[in-house]
Amino acid sequence: MTAPPETIRTHSARVACDGAGEIPAALGHPRVWLEIDERGYVDCGYCDRRFVLTGGGADHAPGDIGPHGEDALGR
Repeated sequence: MTAPPETIRTHSARVACDGAGEIPAALGHPRVWLEIDERGYVDCGYCDRRFVLTGGGADHAPGDIGPHGEDALGR
């Protein structure tokens, strides 16, 4: 069984991903720049990491329930 994709919380709507982290950068993938949209998150097409924008009401992933009972879209 494989581990679920990593979720990274960020304060910036523009993020870079190269697949590195706990592995050396040489073992990752080409660096790509990703833009978080109105959904509040973006997934890397190479490694499936999910970058979630913190603050502004979108600080959790879709399907997650926030501290006030709302989902990622504030519903």
